[in-house]
Amino acid sequence: MRRVAVNAERPEPAAIAAAVEVLRDGGVVAFPTDTLYGLAVDPRHAEAVERLFALKARDRNVAVPLVAADFEQAMLAGEFGPREQRVADVFWPGPLSVVVPARPLIARGLLGGGRTIAIRVPAHAVARELAAAFGFSVTATSANTAGQSPAASADAVVEALPDVDLLLDGGHARGGAPSTIVGFDHDGPVLLRAGVVAWDRVIKSLQ
Repeated sequence: MRRVAVNAERPEPAAIAAAVEVLRDGGVVAFPTDTLYGLAVDPRHAEAVERLFALKARDRNVAVPLVAADFEQAMLAGEFGPREQRVADVFWPGPLSVVVPARPLIARGLLGGGRTIAIRVPAHAVARELAAAFGFSVTATSANTAGQSPAASADAVVEALPDVDLLLDGGHARGGAPSTIVGFDHDGPVLLRAGVVAWDRVIKSLQ
């Protein structure tokens, strides 16, 4: 594992560039977000996605979420309708993921057998700059093996996942609850995972 220190508020371009190079080579990058540390690969790269699942020992039937630099970039990976866009406008950047139909260029192995993907724009400069410099959304599954506690620090990532190619060490993440995940059906919004953003706030944003 290569460990690269990065300023959590003002990420150094050289550190971000090193991570982008790894992603473009099909590698795995651990990085801090506004909740926990995540694992990034190119979601369009089937072999990189396979390596991600193997590294985490993750169930192939469980989809992997993405983070984007901004709403425009998120739309390159998923199809947002008016309701999804309204929630995104209210809560992004922030710890709320919106489930939308995945674009065809997303690797099918990332979707857990389905056709949708969870995407968010995080309130963390390193995560957003990584996606911006890469030019596309990146995966953001928690940096831990299946069944273990998510990593909230760079040291925890080193201990749990020593085979990660590069670790962007931005110090301690906030920790605590993960992002809230919201989807929509014909009747309205559906809470898919409780998290940092309270469900009643989501409901009120749509009224």
